[in-house]
Amino acid sequence: MQRLPMRRIIQLIVIILAIMYVVVSYTQIQTIIETLRLGNFPFLVVAFIFEFICLFNATAVYGSLYRLVGMKETRWNLFLLTTASTFISMIAPSGGMSGLAVIIDSAKQRKLSSGRVLVVGILYLLYEYASLLCVVTVGFVVLLRRGHLAVGEISAALFMLAIALAVGIVLYLGYKSQRRLGLLLTGLSRWVNRRVRRIFHRDLINVGNAYFLSTEIADGISTIRAKPKKLIWPFLFALNNKAILICVLAFTFMSLNVPYSVGTIIGGFSISQLFYYISPTPGGVGVVEGLFPLILATLRVPFGKAVLITFTYRAITLWLPLLVGFISFRILQRRHEK
Repeated sequence: MQRLPMRRIIQLIVIILAIMYVVVSYTQIQTIIETLRLGNFPFLVVAFIFEFICLFNATAVYGSLYRLVGMKETRWNLFLLTTASTFISMIAPSGGMSGLAVIIDSAKQRKLSSGRVLVVGILYLLYEYASLLCVVTVGFVVLLRRGHLAVGEISAALFMLAIALAVGIVLYLGYKSQRRLGLLLTGLSRWVNRRVRRIFHRDLINVGNAYFLSTEIADGISTIRAKPKKLIWPFLFALNNKAILICVLAFTFMSLNVPYSVGTIIGGFSISQLFYYISPTPGGVGVVEGLFPLILATLRVPFGKAVLITFTYRAITLWLPLLVGFISFRILQRRHEK
């Protein structure tokens, strides 16, 4: 019996996860379709256009990071990598980490520097978290002024801040000293192995691989030492992405003829995005749909309208990128098979 190659097995796993994702969300998809029929069509079209702009803007973030580490990539390839990475992050939630696998795998297939590409992926996550935390800070001010800032929102923000700081520390140590970064990663690997050995009766992490990873990260970071000022551009692109998504939410309100204020839009957007990133469910399904209407209701949006806004907004910002990302993933996999 012929064994399937590992790449084919991974493809099948991803496709199965995607199918499960759709099946689990079938009821939500039906609700979304009915909700879209109620919307003002011109405003819905504009909202979808802004979401496409958001996808291309994410490509610009990656493009600026590739140039930062001294690598060249076509816009089309960057678009495929970015959207495919988003797709994987949605169906296999891990705070955005799972999407890195697509970018690193593509780099290995094309014999690019995996260290530099790894740094690109880590920087992208750091900029995503940092830009979101900037918007969340403004959202917290809105909620605080209206007396609706709860412990849950603060805890979620602190959790995301902790992740961003951990990623920042890894990059900083790689920038300052590869040896220190290697000691940190190997120390963490040994700590994890000690904790899980009683359960699995073996080491889950290869300590040698952890040190090799630190070498690759340090190699990638070394390419940006001479141009630290260019680090600002990817951050500005990441902030722009949040601004575009805020516009999508505003046009969603308009498509359903719901009055709104700037504070309502920013407050609702920031908290929904916060829980989207830290949600344990794929794409935040169930979590965001449950919390977003409640958040909007506290911002004086009628609850019935808040539910319609939630499903419409999720149709645009979740299901459209999911479809585009799946197509991009399949294109990349077929390209690698040739």
